[in-house]
Amino acid sequence: MERDFKTLLRKSGKTLREDGIGVFLVKAKNWTVFRLKHRKREEVMKDILFINGCGLLHPERYRVDHQIEQLEANGLTVDKVYYTEVNPKIVKFYRGIVIFRCPITESIDELIGKANYFNKRVFFDVDDLVIDTKYTDDIKYVREMDVDERKTYDEGVIKMGITMKKCDYLITTTRALARELKKYGKEVFINRNTASEEMVKLSLEAVRKNKRDIDEIVIGYLSGSITHNPDFELVKPALIKIMDEFSNVKLCVMGHLDLPEELKRFEHRIIRKPFTNWKKLPEVIASLDVNLAPIERTIFNEAKSENKWMEAALCKVVTVASDFGAFKEVIKDGVDGVLCKTGEDWYKGIKEVILDESLRKKMAENAYKKAMKEYITTYSGLNLTRFIESKLAKNIAFVLPSTNISGGVNVVLKHCDILRQNGWDVMIINMDVEDDNLKNDAGEINVVSGVRHNLMARFDRMVATLYTTLAYVKTYADVKKKLYLVQNFETDFGDYGNDAKKIANATYNAFDDIHYITISEWCKNWLKKDYDKKAKFAPNGIDLDKFEWRDRKFGDKIKILVEGNSDDYYKNVDESFRIVDKLDKSKYEITYLSYQGEPKKWYYVDKFYHRVPHDEVGKIYGGCDILLKTSILESFSYPPLEMMATGGYVVAVPNEGNMEYLKDRKNCLFYEQGDIEQAVEKIMELIKNEELRKKLTENAKKTVGERDWSKIEKKVLELYK
Repeated sequence: MERDFKTLLRKSGKTLREDGIGVFLVKAKNWTVFRLKHRKREEVMKDILFINGCGLLHPERYRVDHQIEQLEANGLTVDKVYYTEVNPKIVKFYRGIVIFRCPITESIDELIGKANYFNKRVFFDVDDLVIDTKYTDDIKYVREMDVDERKTYDEGVIKMGITMKKCDYLITTTRALARELKKYGKEVFINRNTASEEMVKLSLEAVRKNKRDIDEIVIGYLSGSITHNPDFELVKPALIKIMDEFSNVKLCVMGHLDLPEELKRFEHRIIRKPFTNWKKLPEVIASLDVNLAPIERTIFNEAKSENKWMEAALCKVVTVASDFGAFKEVIKDGVDGVLCKTGEDWYKGIKEVILDESLRKKMAENAYKKAMKEYITTYSGLNLTRFIESKLAKNIAFVLPSTNISGGVNVVLKHCDILRQNGWDVMIINMDVEDDNLKNDAGEINVVSGVRHNLMARFDRMVATLYTTLAYVKTYADVKKKLYLVQNFETDFGDYGNDAKKIANATYNAFDDIHYITISEWCKNWLKKDYDKKAKFAPNGIDLDKFEWRDRKFGDKIKILVEGNSDDYYKNVDESFRIVDKLDKSKYEITYLSYQGEPKKWYYVDKFYHRVPHDEVGKIYGGCDILLKTSILESFSYPPLEMMATGGYVVAVPNEGNMEYLKDRKNCLFYEQGDIEQAVEKIMELIKNEELRKKLTENAKKTVGERDWSKIEKKVLELYK
């Protein structure tokens, strides 16, 4: 910040010395306006974020504001921020990022890194060859800088080049600039500078209000100071000759002017205009008969845009320009402008449009029609929009009622990981008030709040994950495909007489075009049988590297694990502790693991674990010998699979969510729900029968091996196609 302030002071001093107080005040006003425009923004999720790295209003307007207008006119939602105010965390609020002329900083570097991790595409936009000193070394203005100013300028150019190289794709203004940028091995898209709707409005008003003196011809050179402008040298001899030959010709020059000696005898015919705000510029242009756009032949200049032609065209003023760079690409000589290569060309071209009023007006009208058709933001942004959208990763949002740890949430997180690792832009919309990024086994996942944040982005996929989240998915407009990940028969979650039962049940008969997907054969079957809903299915898997295998050797105390939420009746945890009550406490150690509810007063518990992070659960299973799982309703029951993955044994009540992989007396022991004595007998048999344990262990290894996520990954990806 201190360095930026010193640079500002140095530039202010130079402007005062060379351009005077008038120019300084104009630039100071522009800077104030610039800073006010870049105040802190609210957190709203949109499609694209523009990061502006240029402190000049003119480039920002053309390459940030106007491109935003192009994208918004084609349905994308867009934000912008100044690069010094970038917080890398904001990357989660956008699908793609466009960085305009931005030097590398610690924050920008971190933001690009996060974007890469989350499969957010980053575009670098540049409208000048300010990305390598091999281009800027040839600029006269740069060569005339003092040592300190030159050092600062070169550092900025080098840092801008670093940012560019870190980005995925490049956007630029002209063919010549694209040609040079392609040398850096990036795909380049040309999106020419265009006029905003307001520019067009102001230009049309200026044309309507303008009253020209029919007895005089005004030629305009609107490029600022000409004593330090090599471009003007190209046209100066022709201008002198024209003004000698035609006494009714006047020259209008914008900006601070030290009149060249050769032109001083025409001083009474030279109209001086100060630097003009862009909103007032059309009035100046409309007062002209001829607009001059000479440009010196350098690689740097060849890359510049045709703004001068476009701005004049909107005001129905003919442009005489150098037959070079963007002017050569855009202007059709003699049709919508005049192109000049030599000094003689300049003289003949200017003279022709002076003498032939009908030709001058015809070319101006042709240029106007072309500009109105091809150079207005509203009509010209489709190709830019399509290019950006074609490069964005497919994005998907999972809507969760809460990010609190549960088996169902863990499944969603695993699907998120699989999708992200396969190139998807993945996020979670948390319908709880809080929001933050989640970390699980595979890495970080973006989370935003569906309550606190206003989401305005487009999504390729949006997924409901519990019956309470389907309404949000159904009402979100900009989604290509809406899905409902069914993990259980949630109608039975509520007590009788509770409206939640009918609300949950209604979600299985959604009228909208909802695509049902699920994680168990049981859910797939009842969705089809009871609700006539066809569902795609991918089984749940397990990360075996998170569950260390340990051969069990029963010692003096058998360690029994009870798992489940004591508050949920269908988890049937009370029955587990009624079974525990029948055991000799001197021979058993009882561990209770719960994501939500806590032990009831009558539970006998030696060790209690509450809301343990998923990557630490394996240690708890590995420290116990037998899992006692008494749930009566599960869509897919993870605890038995996780216990088997550590080498432990399972005694369980059979239900639709565990019979998919649990087989009685093959890899587990089942008992009939409610039969406490039978459950105790199964535990005793397991302890006494070594051959049975050996058989269960061998089959358990096969079961968990088949459930390795790496073998299921393709099926998970298929769900979201």
